[in-house]
Amino acid sequence: MNIKALRAFRATLSEGTLVAASEILHLSQPAISRLISGLEAELGLTLFDRSGRNLTPTREGLAFYREAGRILDNLDEVPRIAAEIKAGRTETLRVVTMPRIARAISAPALAMFLQAHPDTNVTLDIRARREASKWLAGREYDIGIGALPVEHPGVRTKPLLRVRAQAVLPVAHALSDRKSVTATDLAREPVIRLMNGLLLREQLDDIFRSAGVNPRHTCEVAASQLACSLVAEGAGITIADELVAAQETKERLALVPIAPERWMTFGLLYPATQEKSQALQDFEDVLFWQASELCKNSPTLALA
Repeated sequence: MNIKALRAFRATLSEGTLVAASEILHLSQPAISRLISGLEAELGLTLFDRSGRNLTPTREGLAFYREAGRILDNLDEVPRIAAEIKAGRTETLRVVTMPRIARAISAPALAMFLQAHPDTNVTLDIRARREASKWLAGREYDIGIGALPVEHPGVRTKPLLRVRAQAVLPVAHALSDRKSVTATDLAREPVIRLMNGLLLREQLDDIFRSAGVNPRHTCEVAASQLACSLVAEGAGITIADELVAAQETKERLALVPIAPERWMTFGLLYPATQEKSQALQDFEDVLFWQASELCKNSPTLALA
């Protein structure tokens, strides 16, 4: 496949015009156009709609862009990788974390790891659960950190810690001083939930469904952190966990455990056929230490 054509496609889509792409790549506009046309012919895809004055990416084009972007990013890293190998820095650790766990576990653990391993090259990426599984199976990362279960034949998992599901309420809410709340208690509340296909959405729906309750939904959002922020602004309530809700100002939120108890598991993900390096083993040890520290003073957290 023509790498120059891939670069021409990416530049045109990201910059929005052939003019801008040509300036970035130092090629003429006709040359850029020919490269894209050749790529479309090779792929059998229509990447741009040419019916208007400007090139508009098609649905196929956007889908291909999302998948091909990381490949090109990795190619751009080749000179840096070669330079570091020459300098003797060959130890690397590639980490992907899911948003729900990034701030509470992944970031502090990685900071501790870097203090002990200053010569290890580390990359930390954030991806949704389904995307992370795919990239791990393709060995794009050495380790993933996120919600379980993950069912993918190319990924093996190890539980890390469990968190109890909690109702996330505005701090002055009438239910905020309860020791626990049920789905029935929340039935008349405006509920902010995640979009279809996300694990926390499935867990939230199951809590209400098991109680035979149809909650009053107000809106759907793409991330649990955003749902907690909306709760803090008075837009409704949601169900999440201590690790997610802690990312919002504590003075604005109240967390009340759900009854009967519901627990959510977070864990580590690895490529199925991977052999652990010493750096990876050391990072795993730090993750378990970080998890144990979080669990010490919280009744809604427990080691898995």
